[in-house]
Amino acid sequence: MKRIAILGCENSHARNFLDFIFNTDDYPDVEVVGVYSNEPDTAKALNEQFGVPVLDNYTDAVGKVDGLIITARHGDLHYEYAKPYIESGVPMFIDKPVTIKEDEAIKMMKELKAHGIRISGGSSLKHDYGVKTLKKEREDLVDGETLGGFVRAPLDNHSAYGGFYFYAPHLVEVVSEIFGKYPISVEASKRENVTHVKFNYKNFSVYGMFVDHNYVYYACRFSDKSVNGMNLECTDEHNWFKSEFDEFYALLNGADSPVGYHDFISSVFVMNAIVRSLESGREEKVNTYEV
Repeated sequence: MKRIAILGCENSHARNFLDFIFNTDDYPDVEVVGVYSNEPDTAKALNEQFGVPVLDNYTDAVGKVDGLIITARHGDLHYEYAKPYIESGVPMFIDKPVTIKEDEAIKMMKELKAHGIRISGGSSLKHDYGVKTLKKEREDLVDGETLGGFVRAPLDNHSAYGGFYFYAPHLVEVVSEIFGKYPISVEASKRENVTHVKFNYKNFSVYGMFVDHNYVYYACRFSDKSVNGMNLECTDEHNWFKSEFDEFYALLNGADSPVGYHDFISSVFVMNAIVRSLESGREEKVNTYEV
């Protein structure tokens, strides 16, 4: 059996993952040794629904698991939850935002790298069929060179789970997955419930629209000869949560990480550049870093 624990089970990821484990035949060798949340009622609800044990502390599964899922709503908790398990070298799924602070992101990835920990996670939107389609079209130069793009996604500036950083990774990671993980700079502004961001790459720019508490996801790519865009939707056929759990399951079975340590934290630096731009009212460079 492959034993796992889920730390931070306040969101839909934990519930969906447990549903796949207990209500499909796809993962017969996965055993959930426990779930933990700093919001005890959410862990209790999962215990009542799936019968999974509730851990008293996030350290309680150290030495007892073959893999770890960290999906706390607040990104500031992810590194804290991961730390006790790093020396064991078990593979980890780390939800979005990977973390919030740039220096912490670098420190975290250096430690994971030093212990050879294989990782997956980030925004589930990377697995959307539309995102994969537009990324391939850019890479294959379908209808010519990329001239730019547009992405729309939700935001919750007043979230108790990190404010801007709670939902921002979805849009940022969609942009980075389709158009490239390392924009040079960003320009951001806010008007009532809409936050506009211009992501500047070497040869083109991509425009992002965050809309507070409006859960429409959309992406498009502008090329020499066409514009191709589509709504991004989680469906039974293209289930974001199933795809990201399959990635983690592959790690449990010895697969390599689907993303490098450097790329895994790129969104943290883009998000912080957006925050700086909103505060300064100017174009802000995306910080570079080494892992």
